[in-house]
Amino acid sequence: MKRLFLMLSLAAGVILPLAGAGAADKDHLLSTLTSGSNESQAMALILTRHYLQQGGSAQVLLCDAAAELALEGSDAGSQVVEPAGASPRQMLGALLEAGVPVQVCAIFLPNREETESDLRDGISVARPVDIAEVMARPGTRLFNN
Repeated sequence: MKRLFLMLSLAAGVILPLAGAGAADKDHLLSTLTSGSNESQAMALILTRHYLQQGGSAQVLLCDAAAELALEGSDAGSQVVEPAGASPRQMLGALLEAGVPVQVCAIFLPNREETESDLRDGISVARPVDIAEVMARPGTRLFNN
């Protein structure tokens, strides 16, 4: 009887945490944008939006030239891209309005004159430890552009 109890306890200790982790981390997309190209930014943001529409959750990490989209005073990503009929700046704004977390990489601002107060409303600075934790989740998909 003790042996059966021990085996069941071990099985539960392995299966239950895996089931819980899979449910919490399932269907999440981390879209990392680095390109300064309007079309590349637009495609990444369009794919992120479609991922959300199919029931997943998402977050956006802006690095390098793409992080210019996060600056309030920047005109980066302002050109309308067809057939979407919107600019990457507008698409990013729509994702923010939908509740998608948007962050700039931790090394973006320290290497520029701008500060966190220059970021668009709703955009914050990512902490590498938090991004690494998201990347390590079994259910996270990574999209890099």
